[in-house]
Amino acid sequence: MKKLQPIEAKDRIILALDVDNVEEVIKYVDLLRDYVGYFKVGLPFLTSCGIDTIKLIREHGGKVYFDGKFQDIPNAVATASINLLKKGIDFFNISATGGSKMMSNTVENCNSFAKKNNIEPPVILAVTLLSSFGQKTLTEELGVDVNISNYVLKLSELAKNAGVSGVIAPDTDAAQIKKELGDDFIVVCPAVRPTWAIVNDQIRIVTPSDAIKSGCDYIIIGRPITHAQDPVAAAKLIIAEIEDALKNKEE
Repeated sequence: MKKLQPIEAKDRIILALDVDNVEEVIKYVDLLRDYVGYFKVGLPFLTSCGIDTIKLIREHGGKVYFDGKFQDIPNAVATASINLLKKGIDFFNISATGGSKMMSNTVENCNSFAKKNNIEPPVILAVTLLSSFGQKTLTEELGVDVNISNYVLKLSELAKNAGVSGVIAPDTDAAQIKKELGDDFIVVCPAVRPTWAIVNDQIRIVTPSDAIKSGCDYIIIGRPITHAQDPVAAAKLIIAEIEDALKNKEE
């Protein structure tokens, strides 16, 4: 496993770059590259701007986290992941519900490709449950009659045993994941919303301060910054909140 080491508070921010065109991509990267750690690109980005736009982000000084949530047969996911490495992506995720064989095969193949090509091995995360899921969805719709936190921990254990570097998981589960799987196992918190932002379509949400205090290493945040009247000012407010949380955590 490989662990990213955040140096400054801003490094912990992964900005969701859900935009409709390349012009917006360049605008936000140029505006915010000094105020966030990574730009998250996912399915909306892929289908509107194309995967080659990732190169533009890197050319404009941004670092990229690819949120593809890959889940398929092991060979298909490993091949898709290696293709990401060829595009210059070294921080991405796959789905934990794809199973241990899919995850371990992806890790092994990516590490082998990195070694063969003399590049850094990738940081691969596993998505546990979508932030739009609650206990009702898990139990009544998916038929999984298990407490949602226990289910997230089980998927996290599966991911670590498969060699994955960390997971996407809610702040409510971060402390237990760290306790059971070690402090070097990365936890990235999705659906982060400062108190001054609108909730939108996530069910399980958390503030930046709560996420950091709970033990999360990184936070994913999008619309509170990109839809703000002043995106830079919004990012600075979140950086300040993270800094305060880190300070209080140490005391």
